[in-house]
Amino acid sequence: MITGAAADRRGAPVATSPGGALKPYAADAARNRSPLAGLAERLRAPAVAQTMRAATAATIAYVVALQLTSGPKPLTAPLTALLVVQVTFYATLTTGIRRVTAVVVGVLIASGFSALVGLSWWSLGLIILSSLVAGRIVRVNEFVPEVAISAMLVLGVSHVGDTAFTRILETLTGAVVGLTFNLVLAPPVWVESAGDAIEDLARRMRRLMLRSAEQLTEVTTPSAAADRLHTARELDDFVGEVDTSLRRAEDSLRLNPRVSEGLMHRVVLRTGLDTLEVCAVVLRVLTRGLADLAKARGRGETLFPHDAGAALQDLFGYLGDALVSFAQLVSTEVSESAETAAGRLEADLVAAHAVRDRVESLLLETVGRDEENWFLYGALLADVNRILDELDTEHRSARLLEALDRNSRDYREHIPRLSRLGAWLTR
Repeated sequence: MITGAAADRRGAPVATSPGGALKPYAADAARNRSPLAGLAERLRAPAVAQTMRAATAATIAYVVALQLTSGPKPLTAPLTALLVVQVTFYATLTTGIRRVTAVVVGVLIASGFSALVGLSWWSLGLIILSSLVAGRIVRVNEFVPEVAISAMLVLGVSHVGDTAFTRILETLTGAVVGLTFNLVLAPPVWVESAGDAIEDLARRMRRLMLRSAEQLTEVTTPSAAADRLHTARELDDFVGEVDTSLRRAEDSLRLNPRVSEGLMHRVVLRTGLDTLEVCAVVLRVLTRGLADLAKARGRGETLFPHDAGAALQDLFGYLGDALVSFAQLVSTEVSESAETAAGRLEADLVAAHAVRDRVESLLLETVGRDEENWFLYGALLADVNRILDELDTEHRSARLLEALDRNSRDYREHIPRLSRLGAWLTR
């Protein structure tokens, strides 16, 4: 059993219960930060970075457009720069291309209709319909309405030709300024924030396992077990938030001049989140099994006998530690401390496997006295085995290799000429 004082993976003290289960202090749930550190972290948030970068790029685009165009107020240029400059360079590049394409298509449609039919109520409706259809055809995604907007703005002026040229020039100016802005001042890489989100997910799962372990040797009401099950189901929402943060990190690694191994970083983070997501699903099933066992017990009965319950508490504690160690391995894979994190994970898994074998023996003895619930004991051990298998280092290495092969294969299939050129240059 786990006895004495233990320490969290970040050094936060953790108390132990008489049964051996780890109980985290409040430091495990929230880190103590100074006011200045909290302010610095908020200033580094994606929303703040996006606001400052977009405002600066839009202002520069307006100044440049004043020098290049004859219009009195070239507001299309700062508008384009505002939409083009995103948090990552990859998003900026793809957004800029779609934005410029939408404006050019809209201007061409307006010029054609102006030469043929002019502006009337039926031609306006036809222009809007044609523009929206054309936007879908050229795949400008969120800028489909921009095609119709550009066509209507150009068609509503008397000198369509001059206005069309001016609008295209302003749009190109804003797009070029936005792209240049991100080239000169490269956007930040959001790998650290994604790693923190993955680690926070693992810590939430660990806390749930520790709280579930507290019930194993106590009289647990069905309502208390249902509360743990509800907490496990809430993990799905947090997994979605982590996935959003990871997608932003993946975009920040694409086409970023400050990153030399972007593909490896993306694969490491993505496979790590996939593993934790599977563990979250298994954890939800495990808590459901404990809830079913709580319903089957009578009043005054504990979920497990004392010896088996204490061993399960130790097992849940080691599994929670392994989840955090795995998350730290994923988040530190891009640094030099990955070997230390891998060593901690290996030690946690070895201890968990040893305790798991002891739990199996104790539960086999319990089955003889509780034949009605033997299938719940087997399901519990099966869930534990799935978590251990997902966190296994060999399993992780195989998934990394498969993901790298899949990405390379997709790259060759989608961009065959560029991939052949790269292979030729390599030879």
